Amino acid sequence: MPKAELHLHLDGSLRPATALELARSRPHGIPAMPTDLAGMRERLVAPARCRDQAELLRAFDLPIALLQDAEALERCARELVQDVAAEGTVYAEIRWAPSLHLERGLPLRAGIAAVVRGTRLAANAAGIDARVIAVALRTHRPETAATVARVALEFLDEGLTGFDIAGVERDAPDPRVFDEAIGIARRGGLGITCHAGEWGGSAQVWRALQVHPHRIAHGAVAADDPALMAMLVQRGVTLDVCPSSNLQAGIGTLGPDAPLPRLLRAGVPVTISTDDRTVSDLTLVRELRGAVSDLGLSPAEVASTMRQAYRAAFLQHDEALRATLLARFEAWLEDAPVPA
Repeated sequence: MPKAELHLHLDGSLRPATALELARSRPHGIPAMPTDLAGMRERLVAPARCRDQAELLRAFDLPIALLQDAEALERCARELVQDVAAEGTVYAEIRWAPSLHLERGLPLRAGIAAVVRGTRLAANAAGIDARVIAVALRTHRPETAATVARVALEFLDEGLTGFDIAGVERDAPDPRVFDEAIGIARRGGLGITCHAGEWGGSAQVWRALQVHPHRIAHGAVAADDPALMAMLVQRGVTLDVCPSSNLQAGIGTLGPDAPLPRLLRAGVPVTISTDDRTVSDLTLVRELRGAVSDLGLSPAEVASTMRQAYRAAFLQHDEALRATLLARFEAWLEDAPVPA
């Protein structure tokens, strides 16, 4: 299947071998840093079931500490594109929070340029298409988010195509605090997405809708709120669901009563992604397989989520590419019919 993945974090997807090399070659300030590959892998992969979202997000402390210079950011962006391309992904959107990578003096603009450059060069070399999404942290100052949005817009023509609000929901539940930043990004032509529902239930997804996003990252808890599902359908807001990551964060279940099947069968626009390849010890192929074996989706339903990924991709400035990708996907379906 020619796959698309829309919800993929750079700092949650470092190769353990690369992380080990970076740890050996750069100052990092992390106590008891692993000194071998097995130890590094163990530190980068989060527990299968965390107490909550906050515990899961602590798995990002180490990779963020290692990604504090342009060379490391560019390298890891390049390697992530190589990894997704190797499993048949032909379109990817990679997101990261630029303001988290300034602790050792890296200028914001240089950090964004590094990720954009690494993504573009690797995508061209692999023969796939990839874009990047700049994330503003909900626990940072609104002024910081506005600055991230302004600088991100400088890279609109180089593949930076979206703006996201993410972070620990419990500590900053209301994304409307960032209305100025979201307005800057929207007026400049970026697609708007917002993380919601990893804490606080469906109320958090309702809050996310108040900033009028094109997509919501996660949002699976909407399955417990019929009125919310109806609103998502009415507005055409896509949920970029990550079933395995949600289980790690302590939400969701397995089986046909899991959120994803209920959302899909209620007509809510849904895509499937890994969220974090390393933190969740996952690939998109395995996530899609699990949607069938563990959640009870039919192969045809999985294919429908992939079609929605192409429809919802932040390709608002390249509709010709969207049409090409969709046509390629439909041609694949005709050549390899998916059982219902």
